[in-house]
Amino acid sequence: MSVARLHRTVGVKVGRVQVGGGAPIVVQSMTMTDTADARGTAAQCIELCEAGSEMVRVTVNTLEAATAVSEIKQRMLDAGCTAPLIGDFHYNGHLLLTRVPACADALDKYRINPGNVGTGRRRDEQFSTICRVAADHGRPIRIGVNGGSLNQELVVAKMQENTDAALGKSSEEIINECMVLSAVESTALALESGLRKDQIVISCKTSRPRDLIAVYRALARSTDQPLHLGLTEAGMGTKGLVWSAAAMGVLLNEGIGDTVRVSLTPRPGGDRREEVYAACELLQALGLRSFSPSVTACPGCGRTTSSTFQELAERIQRYVRDMMPEWKARYDGVETMTLAVMGCVVNGPGESKAANIGISLPGTGEAPNCPIYIDGEHVKTLRGTCDELAADFERLVDEYIAANYMRKA
Repeated sequence: MSVARLHRTVGVKVGRVQVGGGAPIVVQSMTMTDTADARGTAAQCIELCEAGSEMVRVTVNTLEAATAVSEIKQRMLDAGCTAPLIGDFHYNGHLLLTRVPACADALDKYRINPGNVGTGRRRDEQFSTICRVAADHGRPIRIGVNGGSLNQELVVAKMQENTDAALGKSSEEIINECMVLSAVESTALALESGLRKDQIVISCKTSRPRDLIAVYRALARSTDQPLHLGLTEAGMGTKGLVWSAAAMGVLLNEGIGDTVRVSLTPRPGGDRREEVYAACELLQALGLRSFSPSVTACPGCGRTTSSTFQELAERIQRYVRDMMPEWKARYDGVETMTLAVMGCVVNGPGESKAANIGISLPGTGEAPNCPIYIDGEHVKTLRGTCDELAADFERLVDEYIAANYMRKA
């Protein structure tokens, strides 16, 4: 069996969502609200899920946060949001899950960091306690190893072994080896504690793309458990997007990874949904999933000195994202639709013809005509301001969807 299929042989059911076992790759995200604020956290969970997140994770770090979890879950369900709710535990998860059984019951999965559950004998005892709670409640876990919070006793032992045996390994190689070893050993302990193989997901996250690729290739050779992909901290903006795509794109293209998160740092007051959009776009770019109609847009050049095509492309992209929850609920297959907003005659007509619906705007010096193509055929020519073009184009999109995608019962 090839490395690309090793991790897919086991499937884990998380609420209504299947992870691994050949199921489609699942997008997940994490809130950044105070979990003790049940109303605010539930609102962000719902917002993330409407953006395309199929599972959502919340920090559970205090008694107040643990107590709020059941209300968060109920608020999600009351809003019609059935996405699995995951609890993220560090240091005190064994205490919170045993002291607040309603929290343990409301969560659909527990994330455990084996480097942050204690030291020495207490580490295994406290890790096993969480596993037993999961087993008692019929819940799966994710064993989430992080390079920044790795079991230091294991690292020191491996560093000493490298010195004593003159193995010549770099510190990065040793850290990567320890991450995989921690995940494999923790999986064995979880099984000994009463969990089944179909209740365990694994991740080994670091913040460096090349290390992430090396770690997950080794991990895929070492286990057949489903794997969760993501950089620990991708960073902000362009850097976060590029580093995430560079690492996860390679692994996903090799068939490694069953669920993903793009851990972007938002700008102050920024939109948390950006990490969801990024994960969906990554999977869609690789042809692995379709989440939303894709918008091909001209990058601009000296032929496009007008900003109209940029403004229109932005308007259409926003319209697609805003409408997608409604379209998804009403129509089958709408996420596969393609749109094009092009800026001049060079590639405009060709790209517009290749899309389900495309508009080719005039470049500098071209006649002020905007031909519209639907499924390769020129159907009309639009003229007007950006607002008028956007309204007309959005209306064409709505009409195309109603005519070409089957309504759900």
